[in-house]
Amino acid sequence: GILWSAKSFIGKVIYCPCFHPQRESAALTLFLPPGWTMVTAGREKQPYPDHPERFDVWTEILCRDGLTGRCYWEVEREGRISLGVTYRGISRKGNSDDCVLGRNDKSWSLTCHDDGFTARHNSRETDIHVSSSSHRVAVYLDWPAGSLSFYSVSSDTLIHLHTFNSTFTEPLYPGFDLWLYDSTVSLCEFEG
Repeated sequence: GILWSAKSFIGKVIYCPCFHPQRESAALTLFLPPGWTMVTAGREKQPYPDHPERFDVWTEILCRDGLTGRCYWEVEREGRISLGVTYRGISRKGNSDDCVLGRNDKSWSLTCHDDGFTARHNSRETDIHVSSSSHRVAVYLDWPAGSLSFYSVSSDTLIHLHTFNSTFTEPLYPGFDLWLYDSTVSLCEFEG
């Protein structure tokens, strides 16, 4: 992949340092501590109230605010997770692909697993055979240009994994899917 210096790259875009979870969207098996420092997939259901925007089968959560500009963020992950963006209209109820990040025409995702990565949009998959030893992944959304890029982050280096090119028509909401028990994802703070 292409190597970038994270600090020089970030200096050219808007860093999105703060996401607020849309708690109403969180699957019942996702634990969100106060302050949204980390999301963990657990075995026990949380006592969240029923809500039409809650994912009721898939272990997913969306962020509250939609994005339409140029934004960059990094997450630290443990276990198998998917991260990406979706239009607000992604389905929330049931077991179909209409509810899963990257498996429909409303969302784009990168799945991080032990032996690499898989990029998905509308159920079209691209396997990426790059070491996933780093547990930090970066996302760069250039909504006006219609590009969404994913990077593996190691020290101060960005290794390009995949770029989706599209014509975005609505705000995009960052989202996460935690595939396995005890998988975690947390937003990283950028120190510039």
